[in-house]
Amino acid sequence: MLEPTRRLRPAPVAPAPAVPGGLAERGAAPRSTLGLPPGSIPGQPGPPSDERGRVAAVGSSPDEFEQPSSARVYDYLLGGAAHGAIDRQLGDELTAARHDVVALVRENRAFLRRAVRFLLAAGIDQFLDLGSGVPTMGNVHEVIARSRAGARVAYTDIDSIAAMHGQQLLAALPTATYTAVDVTDVEAVLSAPGVAGLLDLRRPVGVLAFSVLQHVPGDAAGLVASYLSHVVPGSALALSHYTTDDPGATDRIERLTARYAHSDPRARTRAEVADVLAGVDLVEPGITWAGEWRPEAGRPPGPDDARGHWAAVGFLR
Repeated sequence: MLEPTRRLRPAPVAPAPAVPGGLAERGAAPRSTLGLPPGSIPGQPGPPSDERGRVAAVGSSPDEFEQPSSARVYDYLLGGAAHGAIDRQLGDELTAARHDVVALVRENRAFLRRAVRFLLAAGIDQFLDLGSGVPTMGNVHEVIARSRAGARVAYTDIDSIAAMHGQQLLAALPTATYTAVDVTDVEAVLSAPGVAGLLDLRRPVGVLAFSVLQHVPGDAAGLVASYLSHVVPGSALALSHYTTDDPGATDRIERLTARYAHSDPRARTRAEVADVLAGVDLVEPGITWAGEWRPEAGRPPGPDDARGHWAAVGFLR
């Protein structure tokens, strides 16, 4: 059992059975028609609407609708519905530039599910998800619903349109919030009502950074260290990171992803990812390709060349 006051390496967790329905798992039905009145969940105000009741994106600007978003392109590649024509166009260009893009994002989402199940089994019952994207297609709250009722997740993303979708989808779920905030501003994230009002930082927290740090061009290691400095020993870090070590990470992919709003993409090497993870003790198998991190028993292997993300999970010393 993981204790918040003393660092213990958890015992290996048996792989969970494969989830029927493929890697792009479709979870519970969207909750937009099941929502409570706006503002009924502390720290999670509902998105405002105009005089006709149409929902408007919180803090969004016209530019956000005119530029593709990494969150919405990712949703498109996963088979979701929270995206626009400009996001689909870039998603199609990425697919043309790299034939295994869909396999990469599905492997990354499958790693998310396995990592969250592992942390739940290790005793973590609250999560801070950085750069969450649209919280559909088998995301953290859906894993929690299948594994441990009552566990909490605070989603965050700079994309206010993704946040709008998240707030709608989560309106009927008091154990999850979604905050539109720049994840590079640690104090703003941790003081946001949707985070501070939901998570108890005096207890272990699972800090999640799935495929987000490549959108942070500066000191990613320092950013993660800052988050870890605010949580107690026994907390955990789970991350995946797009890498230049993969032959598929071409200049064309870099040019395409440079069109994302709110992003200046930077793929990192395994050594650089190891620097980001320096503050935690990694569990087996350490830093590995996302599809090779504790795969489910009986799960068919992914494509051999679908190796775009380094992935790891560790506990705070």
